Formats: sequence, C-alpha cells, structure tokens
Amino acid sequence: MLSVEQAMERILGYVNVMESEERSIMESLGQVIAEDVYSGVDVPPQDNAVMDGYAVYSKDTRSASGESPRVLDVIGMVAAGARAYCRLMPGTAVRIMTGAPIPEGADSVVRFEDTDEACRGEGDKKIGILKEVEPGKFIRRAGEDIKKGSKALVKGKVVRPSEVGVLASMGYDRVKGIRRPRVTILATGDELVEVGNPLPPGKIYNSNSYGIAASVLSYGGIPEVLGIARDNEASMLERLRQRMDTDIMVTSAGVSAGDYDIVKDILAKKGDIVFSKVRMKPGKPLAFGTIESIDRNGVARKVPHIGLPGNPVSCMVTAELFLRPAILKMLGRKNLARPTVEAVMEDTKDNYGGTRVFNRAIVTKRDGRYYARLTGPQATGILTSMSKANGLAVIPEDKVKVNKGDVLRVMMLDWDDELLQGD
Repeated sequence: MLSVEQAMERILGYVNVMESEERSIMESLGQVIAEDVYSGVDVPPQDNAVMDGYAVYSKDTRSASGESPRVLDVIGMVAAGARAYCRLMPGTAVRIMTGAPIPEGADSVVRFEDTDEACRGEGDKKIGILKEVEPGKFIRRAGEDIKKGSKALVKGKVVRPSEVGVLASMGYDRVKGIRRPRVTILATGDELVEVGNPLPPGKIYNSNSYGIAASVLSYGGIPEVLGIARDNEASMLERLRQRMDTDIMVTSAGVSAGDYDIVKDILAKKGDIVFSKVRMKPGKPLAFGTIESIDRNGVARKVPHIGLPGNPVSCMVTAELFLRPAILKMLGRKNLARPTVEAVMEDTKDNYGGTRVFNRAIVTKRDGRYYARLTGPQATGILTSMSKANGLAVIPEDKVKVNKGDVLRVMMLDWDDELLQGD
C-alpha cells in the first residue's frame, strides 16, 4: 500500500503541462503565461501629472509661502487625454489635471491646495503659489512603470487581476497562456439519482459529480460531467466513450472490493492500473491508472484516470489531495501544495489503523496562535463536515492518539476571515 507522497508522485508522473493557447486577457485570468511578454510602448507613454494643480518651473516657487506667495501668469490649461500645446517660460504656469501630459518647460506640479486659486475670481490669469516644490514633484515620468522594449511579464507567471491590468496598460488584448485541462467526471452506482429528480426509496442523489466539478473549476480546470454509469461494464464503457478526448478522467465509487465495484476491472481491461490503495483515511480505496482513448484527431493515446472513492467525504478529500495537484501541474503551476499551519488541537482523536488521517477542522487564530477543532463527527458520509471546515488536520501514521493541546499540521483549504477570527 502506497503512502500519500508515493501516490502523489505516481500520479504527477503521468500528467504533463498542457500546450499553450491564445486567449483574451479577461479569459486568461488564472492561467500561466506561456512566454515572456515585452512592451511595445512606454508606460506611461509621456510625463504626466500625478495631482490636479499647476504645472510650473520649480525655480519660480523658491521661498513661496502663505505669507509670501510667488505669483505666476497662467497661460493655459491641459486636461487628461489632451495634448500640451503651450510652452512654459519663467514666471508662467499651466493649470493641469491628473493624468494630463506635462507641458514643455515645466518640471513640477503644485497642487491646487497649495495655491490661492480659491481666493481668485473666475477668469483671473494669475495664480499665487503658497508652497515651494522640488523638481519632479507630482510628476509621473514616461516609462516610469514599464520601459519600451523591456520584459514586463515573465513566462510561468500566473495571470491575476494585476497582470490583466499590466497587459492592458501595454495595449495587449490577448495573451498566450497554458491551456486549461479538460476533466471528465463520471459517477458510478445503481443507487444514484440525478439532482432535480424525485428520490425513490433506497436511492441517493449524485452529489459527488457536482462536488468534484466545482473543485475542478476552483483548481482552474474545465469540468465535463458525464452523469451516472450503472454498476455494469457496458454502462460504464458507454459513458466513457462520450468523452474520450479528455485530458484526465475522474470517476467516483467502484474502487473498493465489493461485488459491484467495477472501476478497477475496467482499468485492467481498457488500460493499466498503477495503484489501488493509499495508506490514508478517509480515501484508502483510491485507484489510479490510464485508460485507452482516442484524441480529437483520431490518434490512440492513454488518458490518466483517477478513481475516487464513493463516500462523499472520501471523494472530496482525495480530490483535494491528488486531483488538485495534478490539475495545477497540467496548468503549468509550480507550487502544487496548499499552505499549512501548525495548530493547537482542541479535541482528542484516536488513530487506530496506523494510517495518515485527514480530519475536517475549523481553524481559528487567537493571540497569535492557530487553534483547530473538529467539525463534529468525522464519518465519511457526513459531507457537511467538509462544508464547515477550512482545513484538514493531519494525524501522522505513527501517532496513535491526539490529545487536546497537541500541535498538528493543518492543510488550509481556505482562509475564511469569519472562521479565522473565531467566535
């Protein structure tokens, strides 16, 4: 039976970074930039005003004060988006708006509040400067942010809102990024009913497909939900043929040792089984291998296939531990791990099987320390234990009992401020 790290290593060895594609800058959010991006323009393209005020020659403001203003002739006005046609001579000033280009001859800007403008009548062609300014004051220089021809964004960087803004500032409306992987999701089981339908006796709703699909979206992949395959080989193969051009196949249930658990049989007949058990709880019956497929060009290939357990919590925990890193690698991401914290446990918990246990926990921060309490009963059918959790408290294989006050490593699922603040 493999350890969590061994299982992870095997899975990551079978998935590759996707090829690049060109997308609009808005559609590229969350993708990894596939090539260095160089700027064809200076950003900003010309010197411009940081504040509303008056463009001046700084020497004309020497020793200016409220008691002794330096009075200058106003020879024009420049608005943002306009061109600065006027040229300053000593003793003159130009009224200027934020973002407007600096007129020739000016080397600084005096803010409105540092002038006597409020005391002057409309149409007055003079302005009193009440404060001395240094050269370059309140001026944003051309190329101050990005120089023309320079490398603005590097290959491998994840596109966030700030990167979208940088691309737009250089005039780019499209960017080349690593393609998002298509992830096909198939639930198996005679007991499953699709959501939105009446629930007959003895049946349950297909929650796993939707939980996995939402997880895939949050990881950056493109989920393609196939629905439900019944507990027979013909039904499963029929469903699988519908999406054979996928980048990674994910099934839920059918990986244990029951009479109707057929996923491993399908892998054995139509592909390869790499492993079928991991030394962890929940999620021990996890199968991974490849399945024969045909791409969109009709070329035969083998697709990575993760067989997640059927119990809802086991399904979501294993998706988090193994499917998420696989998708992130396919996206070209370098950091595949969730952040972790060391937290003081507020509950006791036994570890009977000598396995690594992932407990659903609520992490809070008090007095500079993290504390973790269990979400309640930890049975694998209690899906609300995942909904309440913002972390997974990890009990190592060699620790048979966790006592209140023990410190455990907690893998953070999110940083919900409301939860972290505690009660």
